[in-house]
Amino acid sequence: MIKNKIHGKEVSLLGFGLMRLPRVGDKASAIDYEASSKLVDHALENGVNYFDMAYTYTGSEEFAGRAFAKHPRDSYYLATKCPPWKVNCADDFDRIFEEQLRRCKTDYFDFYLIHNFAQELMRAADNKSAFAKFEKVRFHDMLMRKKAEGKIRAVGFSFHGTLDLLEMFIGKYEVDFGQIQLNYVDWNTTNAKRQYEILTERGIPIVIMEPLRGGALAELSKESAKLLKDADSSASIASWGMRYAASLPGVVTILSGMSTMEQLKDNIVTISNLSPVTEQEKSLLYKAAEVYRESGVVPCTGCEYCLPCPLGVSIPKIFSIYSHALLMGYRIPFDNGYATLPDSEKASACTGCGKCAQKCPQHLDVPGLMSEIDKFSRLTD
Repeated sequence: MIKNKIHGKEVSLLGFGLMRLPRVGDKASAIDYEASSKLVDHALENGVNYFDMAYTYTGSEEFAGRAFAKHPRDSYYLATKCPPWKVNCADDFDRIFEEQLRRCKTDYFDFYLIHNFAQELMRAADNKSAFAKFEKVRFHDMLMRKKAEGKIRAVGFSFHGTLDLLEMFIGKYEVDFGQIQLNYVDWNTTNAKRQYEILTERGIPIVIMEPLRGGALAELSKESAKLLKDADSSASIASWGMRYAASLPGVVTILSGMSTMEQLKDNIVTISNLSPVTEQEKSLLYKAAEVYRESGVVPCTGCEYCLPCPLGVSIPKIFSIYSHALLMGYRIPFDNGYATLPDSEKASACTGCGKCAQKCPQHLDVPGLMSEIDKFSRLTD
């Protein structure tokens, strides 16, 4: 496994995101411990040593506490995140931090992140007032205090937001690394390219999340997938996205939320035997991205930040059912999948309150899309 140095640590280029571990039934909190533990063990055996969690990723920290107990502490690196929207004073921060240590059964975190700070800033009337809250709470000072105590080894942040927010944040606060969403679809259509440039220009090591957009780029549409298969029939569709992200200078590790052994093994082979993408292959990927977007799929990554919906609407599941049908090119998969949802969880139950849109890292107009999908569900062939 390829390793990169960051603050004296040898970190695997392939990182394991623990947000999408196998589940028991439909309960988000019910992680399948046996299946997930086998994935972690196999990852460690093959040189993967960076594991990413968050306080709000239901069950991820508790799982880590159990799964890593049998492994030497110096054989892996733990990265987790603190949600700033839950911190209004130093006591809040200390309580959450100590709870995270207990959950993970550790004395320190190798990498500790401010979780999606842009979400907190965008809730404010303006950026100035948002930063005023950060300063009042002295959030960054609390991180530095834990770092001085040896309980945090490297301080970073995860980010889903605008360029001006990113510029303001890293211009004001000291960080050891930054985590951004980057893939060959977002590179030219959102601000992923410029986010990457901002961090690399300042020499800030980068952790990449969503290299496959929550698995969407492992499937693609028939037309876009054909472009890649015609170029290399032996390569998995997912490997193209992983190679793209791994080829960028300044990237320390690439997080993949793997939920099956097949996905894990494919990623290990891809990254261990990395063949950087060529300029010609980049052009092909951008073409595949263009064709993929034209299919009309909803650019949801399935992160579930929008949940719980106050009315119980199954937002990510609805997007998944809808997008899958669009990728297949006919509506039968939608009708079959949508019929399994209770009426209370369907798009028709959405009242347009907008609370989900406020929390969406992809900045989707969720109420508008729910209305569109509700209309689609009432159409007949």
